[in-house]
Amino acid sequence: MQLANSAERYGAISRALHWLTALFVVVAWTLGIMNDAFPKGESRTAALFFHISVGLTIVDLVIMRMLWRYLDPPRPLDPTQFGSWLVAWTDPAGRIVHYCLYLLLFLVPASGVVLQFARGDALPIYGILEIPSFWSANRAFAHNIKEAHEILAHILMGLAILHSIAALIHHFVFGDRTLVRMLPPRLRS
Repeated sequence: MQLANSAERYGAISRALHWLTALFVVVAWTLGIMNDAFPKGESRTAALFFHISVGLTIVDLVIMRMLWRYLDPPRPLDPTQFGSWLVAWTDPAGRIVHYCLYLLLFLVPASGVVLQFARGDALPIYGILEIPSFWSANRAFAHNIKEAHEILAHILMGLAILHSIAALIHHFVFGDRTLVRMLPPRLRS
């Protein structure tokens, strides 16, 4: 098993961190939009706890991804059948989307933490400890933060979908290995 990145593909660590982050983002977003579907009481409280825990895990994964990316940077994009001009155009666009994704992967959980505190509630850290709110509940502020949290989460999902579509376009239209480099070995053929 290749742990580090190579010229042909991303290593197992990069792939695992990428796909785990994607999975956790989808789970957190789904729980967030379905929160009101849970009946009030223990079910909704448990769903919110799980949502918060997944959000905190996303932050942990992003920190690990950034550290690993620093230690083992990805290789340059492969040339495509359309020539080097395409790489010269898509590389900066891809970088901007990646930077926005990383920024949102921090902003969405951070706004969730602020929302929890704005409600006057403690922040549970994986059920191990709780960080008490720094201020008393403020419904109007909490409502505004909730709106911002939801908008940022939707933008994150939109960019993630754009990122996925771009990978498919690279694979099926441009004929390069951008998608294949991130797939597990059993899915590459």
